[in-house]
Amino acid sequence: MFGKRGAVLTLGSLLLVGSSLVWAPVGQAGTGKHGDHEGGFLCTGSSRSHYDPPLVLEPRLTRVRADVTYSSCTVRPGRTVAATSSFDGVSPAASCLTLSGGSGEETVQYADGRHSLIVYDSSRILRAAGVLALVQSGRVTEGRGKGHPARRTVTGAPRELPTDCLAPGLREGDNEVQLEIQP
Repeated sequence: MFGKRGAVLTLGSLLLVGSSLVWAPVGQAGTGKHGDHEGGFLCTGSSRSHYDPPLVLEPRLTRVRADVTYSSCTVRPGRTVAATSSFDGVSPAASCLTLSGGSGEETVQYADGRHSLIVYDSSRILRAAGVLALVQSGRVTEGRGKGHPARRTVTGAPRELPTDCLAPGLREGDNEVQLEIQP
């Protein structure tokens, strides 16, 4: 009925509407009583993940380390800062084809000199139209946003063929990342 282009446009529109609904509360950033972090905020950027041991076809316990560059963190209306972070975590069963949730810790350094330490204790995997989304939930334990819930969403389209996972395996990958510190 729609053809390929119409289906892609329809799917893209649905994803845009869905993402707008999910992130709507962030528009209230900075409405809290302590300046730029009590109302919640959103960071967007990209990451380079490193896998140890490398990802292969069979799931196995894997340490994941990611270097993240947040090009924009909206810490209150009209105020954005850049940030970098490092993420260290463990996935109990990761492979090139599957990923199980795990735990981890992210240390965010903002360009204005502030920081956040976030501990993630739960995660879930979502798949839509071939795109993988890992959603991790936790809490800010130190710094900007301390005590607030945090949600980190890592998305990426498949970039490699399963045959690329044969020895020696995949050692790293690139993804898009969103970090939301919730009010």
